[in-house]
Amino acid sequence: MCTQRLLTLIGGLLSLTLSGSAQTANRGTLQWASRVVGVSSEKKGETTGDQFKASQALGRPNKPLQLGTTPCAWAPFYPDGTTDEWVQVGFDKPIRARQIVVAENINPGAVVRVIVLDENKQEHVVYQNAGNQPRQDPLLRIFPTNPTYVCHQIKVVINGAALKGMNQIDAIGISEDPSPVSVGINVSANTPKEIQKENLGKTVNSPGQEVAPVISPDGRTLYFTRGLNKANIGGAEHQDVWYATLASASSGNPASWNEAINIGSPINNAGDNAISGMAPDGRTAYLINVYQPNGSMSFGISRSIRTKAGWSQPVECKIANNYNLHEENQLEFCVSPDGQAIILAVQRKDTRGNRDLYVSLQLPDKTWAEPVSLGGVVNTADAESSPFLAADGRTLYFTSMGHPGFGNGDIFVSRRLDDSWGNWSEPENLGPAINTPEWDGYFTIPASGDFAYLSSRAGSMGEDDIFRLKLYPAIKPDPVAIVSGQVLDAQSKKPVASEVISGIFNENKAVSKVDYNPETGEYKLILPTQKTYNLTASREGYFPTTETLDLSKDKRFRDIRRNLYLVKIEPGQKIIMRDVLFQQSEFALLPGASVELDRVVAMLEKYPAMELLVEGHTDNQGDWEPNMKLSQDRVRVVKEYLTGKGIVESRIQTKAWGPSKPIASNETEEKRKQNRRVEFTILKL
Repeated sequence: MCTQRLLTLIGGLLSLTLSGSAQTANRGTLQWASRVVGVSSEKKGETTGDQFKASQALGRPNKPLQLGTTPCAWAPFYPDGTTDEWVQVGFDKPIRARQIVVAENINPGAVVRVIVLDENKQEHVVYQNAGNQPRQDPLLRIFPTNPTYVCHQIKVVINGAALKGMNQIDAIGISEDPSPVSVGINVSANTPKEIQKENLGKTVNSPGQEVAPVISPDGRTLYFTRGLNKANIGGAEHQDVWYATLASASSGNPASWNEAINIGSPINNAGDNAISGMAPDGRTAYLINVYQPNGSMSFGISRSIRTKAGWSQPVECKIANNYNLHEENQLEFCVSPDGQAIILAVQRKDTRGNRDLYVSLQLPDKTWAEPVSLGGVVNTADAESSPFLAADGRTLYFTSMGHPGFGNGDIFVSRRLDDSWGNWSEPENLGPAINTPEWDGYFTIPASGDFAYLSSRAGSMGEDDIFRLKLYPAIKPDPVAIVSGQVLDAQSKKPVASEVISGIFNENKAVSKVDYNPETGEYKLILPTQKTYNLTASREGYFPTTETLDLSKDKRFRDIRRNLYLVKIEPGQKIIMRDVLFQQSEFALLPGASVELDRVVAMLEKYPAMELLVEGHTDNQGDWEPNMKLSQDRVRVVKEYLTGKGIVESRIQTKAWGPSKPIASNETEEKRKQNRRVEFTILKL
């Protein structure tokens, strides 16, 4: 049966007891076990996955500061165990271990023997105990005195019957350093000790429940899910999508949020409704659940587009093999800034334990590929949830109950290390000023990267409220620019429905793609700064136009407006190409020129009767004759390129004007740049 009220269910998760304080591990000398050699028995978790298995004793501890049962640690099959349960592990780099660390995250004190196996598999007992003396410290530290053998493997034996209740081993480590190691939480560097969480106030929050905020990329509209409110279409027992807009600052007063509004039909209905993503244009909403024609809801994801007439009827985002799900069918997700990927928190039959994070990529037919796991760096045998991918497309925030944290589900940040979706940095905890002993999640950030919005019950007006906090540098995403504008007919200046593509300059690779529809406003793209881009608009019957956008020196957020102009393909029309073709004072084609000229070739191939006039222009820098010669050489090189692609020479005429026909003054470099151009005039079609 589909679980459609995940947002409400999360609020009821149990919290773990907080024990100890955050410390830093001796990372330089401490080595954690890397492989399982053998095990006596394993507790049964989910039918698939790694819960409670011996493999959970590998790597660093998952619960270094908490005592409690976790699926991210090895547990024997029987709850109270037997007198001889054991796990044996190996290490990548055998050493003379002068310190051995065993992490027991529940009932510490049950370990009765620790045995080191050398290169010949000879056993050396380094610890022996009755196993019935409980410890407060979950870390058992053993200090072999001047060992003459090299530690290749370690076998840990526990007396599961000595201490009542489950016994678990979270990690086993070795070190050449006899100084007692400490194990802590991987908190982001330079995390402030105190962070002020600001309640958004009565215009957004109510005595009911406000969760799952989604901030629009421009930071001016906040969408969220409201429950326990009589104004919801389905009544207080169901959830609706609401939104609030940011009022402009005035008379020295800071900007504030206007009164929240129910988004209404068709997004809200008598069932449970929730929003989980918003496209860069602020006009495409991604929703939890599939809206059926009869008004019912089923498990999945839908998309709705805002037009002048309002929000469209939500349409399903069809994901391949979406039936390969756990029976619980809980779901959270976010959509990448370019709209080409969905990151899902879902429990499938190949999940490591509870929910994991997956990515589903959009296919050419606008459906979505089968989800693929983000991998073991991000996912654990416990639950990962509430993913949010920042505007830079590489900084991922999510909630995990399996990574070391301060409560029953903390917010972490991890970054993509390449263009794949399976290579991530080690998740960093956002620290105790953000994470509480309770469940924390639903982190969302506008493109500017200045504030983060999240849900919390601490300090709320009743149930969960929405708060914001100022982001500190260590957890900020990379800076981006929002590029927006219209695509216009170059002659009439009227908007033209078209496709807008951004690509890295001099690379034949699209970064993002959007459809511009004059009925819905502007096109909007989110582009990481410190790079140079090509912006290309195209439409049938028009010649594609490309402009260069240089963000290579920008290290902060920018909001850029850039209109693009399309030239209709008809006799007499002139198409201008400037210094994208040539270096100043040179006539050799630049590498990126082929992209533009290949479009001219394609146009000539599509219209076999078309004839062109190619005209070359320069600025007024330097003497007249060299400039005339330069413009002649440029049009000659362009003609040679076109004829080299199979275009008949008689279809191409040329004319060199030098500096005689400027389209701007030559007073500044920016204006001179406009004069250095090549023009194509359509003579015949």
